[in-house]
Amino acid sequence: MSSLPREIAPGVFWIGDCQIQRVRGKVYHGYNAAFIVCGEDASCLIETGAPKDYPVLSRHIDAVLGDGRRPPLKHLFLTHQETPHAGSLGRLLDRFPEMVLHGDVSDYHLAFPEHAGRLHHMTVGEEIDLGGRRLVTLDSVIRDLRSTLWLFDPAHKVLFPGDGLAYSHFHTEGHCGLMAEECENLDLKDVSAVYAERALFWTKFVDMNIYIREFQRMVDRLGVRVIAPTHGLPVGDIPRTLPAVMEGLLFGAEAKMTAHGDLLQVSAAGQGSS
Repeated sequence: MSSLPREIAPGVFWIGDCQIQRVRGKVYHGYNAAFIVCGEDASCLIETGAPKDYPVLSRHIDAVLGDGRRPPLKHLFLTHQETPHAGSLGRLLDRFPEMVLHGDVSDYHLAFPEHAGRLHHMTVGEEIDLGGRRLVTLDSVIRDLRSTLWLFDPAHKVLFPGDGLAYSHFHTEGHCGLMAEECENLDLKDVSAVYAERALFWTKFVDMNIYIREFQRMVDRLGVRVIAPTHGLPVGDIPRTLPAVMEGLLFGAEAKMTAHGDLLQVSAAGQGSS
């Protein structure tokens, strides 16, 4: 089984840890991934993982940047402020005193007043300069929070869509640390539907075909080669993998709500054993 950190594009390193989800009798793994992008003068961390992920995240940062061969960590970008994306923020700001936080930084001056001078609010179209490499903010197509931003690396055509390509994988099948296309027995329709139901519940109340078409238009317009989601395995073969994930997103949005069904199953099992 492959392990992290892993370089998924030149100067782009995948780091982070899995979390366990139990749905309808199955055990799914979903990443709280983060990514490091290295320029000539500085490196940027994208996402921070949940609070539980900090020890793993810290080790992975050391593995990528600790020997000094790559530029220091001077930037941090959050797609949005939800805990699985920003849960280790305070400890990272403490550890890297030169690092500037980018994205929606609303109210962070209240939570971290000692770091108020290192908060940079970003809007669509702004850039983070890493020296010989820039990262550009995009409006998010599929968002978890109203202020969600996506990030794009034009140099190597890597898209960081946060929750925009969220799906699970199976630890027992050895999927952890693999690109989506490297996995055997990965039912993308099923594992994408699980995330659509559990994390993006609003998708049940809109026409998801509109969002799927817009996602594809963005990928085509930018010439995206690699998609690096926060909660899914990175995608390197977009024509092969993206349609299957979008099919799962649509399936999850249209499926019946299962939380109540799970409770009914548990209740029925309990009655049968009494």
